[in-house]
Amino acid sequence: MKKIVIIGANDFQNQLILKAKEMGFETHVFAWKDGSVGERTADYFYPISIKEKEQIVEKCREICPDAVASIASDLANITVSKVASALGLPCNSQECIRISTNKYAMREAFTKARIATPRFYRVDRMEAYLYGLKLPVVVKPTDRSGSRAITKVTDFKDLEKAIRDAVAQSFENQAIVEEYIEGEEYSYETISFRGKHTNLAITKKYTTGEPHFIECGHVEPCDFSEDMLYRIHYVMKKALNALKITDGASHGEFKITPEGKVRIIEIGSRMGGDCIGSDLVFLSTGYDYMEMVIDVACGKEPKFVRKAEPRRAEVRFLFTMEDVERMNRYKKEHPERIYRISEIDLSNAGKVSDSSTRLGYYIIKEDLS
Repeated sequence: MKKIVIIGANDFQNQLILKAKEMGFETHVFAWKDGSVGERTADYFYPISIKEKEQIVEKCREICPDAVASIASDLANITVSKVASALGLPCNSQECIRISTNKYAMREAFTKARIATPRFYRVDRMEAYLYGLKLPVVVKPTDRSGSRAITKVTDFKDLEKAIRDAVAQSFENQAIVEEYIEGEEYSYETISFRGKHTNLAITKKYTTGEPHFIECGHVEPCDFSEDMLYRIHYVMKKALNALKITDGASHGEFKITPEGKVRIIEIGSRMGGDCIGSDLVFLSTGYDYMEMVIDVACGKEPKFVRKAEPRRAEVRFLFTMEDVERMNRYKKEHPERIYRISEIDLSNAGKVSDSSTRLGYYIIKEDLS
């Protein structure tokens, strides 16, 4: 039987575990033991932190997997590359992972490739030269995802605290301060194979707005003019090449400014989280994105075959008890539109601080006609 190693066991990773089992793989899952659903659905679960790369490599030498994969996590993505590389399995290069999981290194790569980027600095504390930046600015950890410690600063008196908060969340104790980009926000969902990039979907993103921009919902598909689509594809594929992405999924976040310019926020060399890659792409396009990720991890060219009719797909996240009540009303009024509802954790009701503390989510599917 074919074997796959999956890094991570949370709800988002569980979709990959289930897909791999559906495809006939024996699943070997590594994660810290915290009761996540993947601990129960995996054929074999190993309670080893995904940060313990060498331990995972040694265990994988015994397993002899056909592929190593993960979705929706920068931290897991780093381990995937390390383990796959050590085993001689297909993966992005270590340099690709370095510059696509660190926001400062990413900005440097974009600048070198002459891709328009805002002024930016890497800091670990407040510095006098930052007063030369044009407000507003955005402060965030250099190496975290999930909206952790992201703050829009409109007054310099708030900058020092924003930096402290971001540094506290950073694994390397660093923050990036960059000038804020105005505009509507989207993401670009792509599969790459041996350096060829194929865009599958573009997602409209909704957030709580300033100052922390916690993502509260996503919708696919998006409507753009042919001219705008050309500009989006040109900029994003140039950026994918700048980050040396060759194989697997990628999730690029960008804005379209009021002047109609495409400006990149960041790109991850992994599938988008928040159910974007695992669910919305399939629902809105009919393409089996997770199957493609597994195929590429095995060194196989992905198959672009629609397995279902495209639909409108939306994920809505829960922040308050009112959101939960709204979800229950929607479920009662439109049960046929509910695709999936996550487990609900009410412990953070009304006090969500980042994506990891949201109460849960529900996914809606609707016919396009």
